[in-house]
Amino acid sequence: MMIQGAIPAQTTANNDSNNRARLADAAQQFEGILLQEMLKPMRTGNSDGTWNSEEQGSDGSEDTINSFGVQAVATAIAKGGGLGIARQVIQQVTAEHNKMQPKTASMDLHRS
Repeated sequence: MMIQGAIPAQTTANNDSNNRARLADAAQQFEGILLQEMLKPMRTGNSDGTWNSEEQGSDGSEDTINSFGVQAVATAIAKGGGLGIARQVIQQVTAEHNKMQPKTASMDLHRS
């Protein structure tokens, strides 16, 4: 049995605020990952996959550093507003959540 009125308004407001912050963070991370995948092909400067024509070490450290660089650029773009993907994700998830709210509340009232 769930009674909606028993939850203090302050607790509900805090949960909504926390959920919005978590949603915004997840959407921003999602956009960052998409941007990172889009930027990966730009890493290769030459046809052989290196940034310059000099021979690079074969220990894989260059690839790791390049990956971190691409990740940092993608994250910075996403945090700066990016392509608007995060904003669209937030709008869509919020709209779906709002559609489900009245149904969930009415179901809870019928259970009591």
